[in-house]
Amino acid sequence: MESQSPNQKEQFVHSVFESIAPKYDLMNDILSFRRHKAWRKFTMKKMAMSAGDTAVDLCCGTCDWTISMAEESGGQIKGLDFSENMLEVGRGKVHARGLDSKVQLYQGNAMALPFETDQFDYATIGFGLRNVPDLHQVLREMKRVVKPGGMVVCLELSKPTWQPFKGIYYFYFNRVLPFLGKMFAKRYEQYKWLPDSLVQFPGRHELAQIFRDIGLTQVEAYPLTGGIAALHIGIKETPDV
Repeated sequence: MESQSPNQKEQFVHSVFESIAPKYDLMNDILSFRRHKAWRKFTMKKMAMSAGDTAVDLCCGTCDWTISMAEESGGQIKGLDFSENMLEVGRGKVHARGLDSKVQLYQGNAMALPFETDQFDYATIGFGLRNVPDLHQVLREMKRVVKPGGMVVCLELSKPTWQPFKGIYYFYFNRVLPFLGKMFAKRYEQYKWLPDSLVQFPGRHELAQIFRDIGLTQVEAYPLTGGIAALHIGIKETPDV
């Protein structure tokens, strides 16, 4: 991945998610030991959405988080992903939950959001930030589209720092995970890419600093399950009156 240009990375990631879309939910359960649902539940608690709150969910994939927010707030939730195949799976879920009037899905680029400035109460991205060509640009876009006082939320894989868990985790992630991908989703190269995508991704403290660098305030970072994932939250400042 190091030798790929941003455009090459974008094209490759797009091909990965187009190909694994039908098995994406199953693989999420396998790869996170089903912990991704608990991580999202923790995140929703920290977000503390109120009735009618609006949100945009970037890299929304098959829309689990999008649906959770729509059910929690009852407000208008927009989901955006660049993979039409992932969105097609998500549309089926949204319809099955009777949320067609609450959720609108868009195929688009998280680097250049097709939404107005100061529009949403929340901007979220779940397990997608490490896949984008420029995470700073995506976070700036998330900050742009939330209202003053709005919340930018990132739930993402991270890097455990304490042994022996760190060693066990990296063995699993680098050696075992791709073979699980081959076994369950018939996609070895695509799941071999997942550990590769984490190599250049910032750790928990570095990502918190990036949140601050782009101008978010009250930044909080929470390690999850020994640090294999992390939740980052930042608030868009309210201008002085």
